[in-house]
Amino acid sequence: MKALRTADVAIGAIHAKEGRTPVIVSEEMVSEMRFGSVIIDVSIDQGGCFETSEVTNHTHPVFRKYGVIHYCVPNIASRVARTASYALSNIFTPILINIGEEGGLDEFLWAHKTVRSGIYLYKGTVTNKFVSEHCRLPYSDLNLLMASRI
Repeated sequence: MKALRTADVAIGAIHAKEGRTPVIVSEEMVSEMRFGSVIIDVSIDQGGCFETSEVTNHTHPVFRKYGVIHYCVPNIASRVARTASYALSNIFTPILINIGEEGGLDEFLWAHKTVRSGIYLYKGTVTNKFVSEHCRLPYSDLNLLMASRI
């Protein structure tokens, strides 16, 4: 709270493994921030981690609450698409090369259990429980699908 009271900018960037991001900054805490300070809620894609956050867009990217400017645009990287494309290319190129060297996606997933937690769809089947529930689609456990291929 002490840091929020004196902050010019507060950036919330929490990722929930499943479901909604937990709210870690209450409305009361925001109300005690300095007038004109700025909140950037990078977690808005998953509901936001500031209780006062509301989804905005690039046309109307900010709003004020308690005199605090809120920026809550989902997928912030879309505003700088070219730069984001370069960054994502730098991340995904080595992964795609590794997939090829492992003999394909199935072999790569089999060999790298940690990567499986980031797979939401596998051969047309929803493998993320939150996505399944949210979209009301059938869910299958990816580890079971992978094990059944043997």
